[in-house]
Amino acid sequence: MKRGFMKDLINGETVSICLFFIGVYGLCARRNILKTIISMSIMQAAIVLYFLSSNYESTAVPPIGKNLASLERVADPLPQALTITAVVIGVSVTAVCLTMFVSMFHKYGTTNWNKVKKKRSEID
Repeated sequence: MKRGFMKDLINGETVSICLFFIGVYGLCARRNILKTIISMSIMQAAIVLYFLSSNYESTAVPPIGKNLASLERVADPLPQALTITAVVIGVSVTAVCLTMFVSMFHKYGTTNWNKVKKKRSEID
């Protein structure tokens, strides 16, 4: 295998896709509520990495400031705006999930999804 092939294969987009599917696996395979929340955070980090690396050019300059001599080399601000939005939404979802987890843990006394379902069906 040539060294150039591996250099082209390992980039931000492929790493983000791998991270996303690791998060999907953790979301589907684990019964622990905290591990589920962590898996969702891993998926959110993968989305942010994908947004930032989607149209990356090493010669591009930021789209703000006085060094805009050539408009051809300006970085696309859309992935940066999507990244800020994804970070805010991810932090909000994580905070809501953790708040719900704490109240559910106090009510049912377990971190297992199946045990919570069982205890909930016994109460109803």
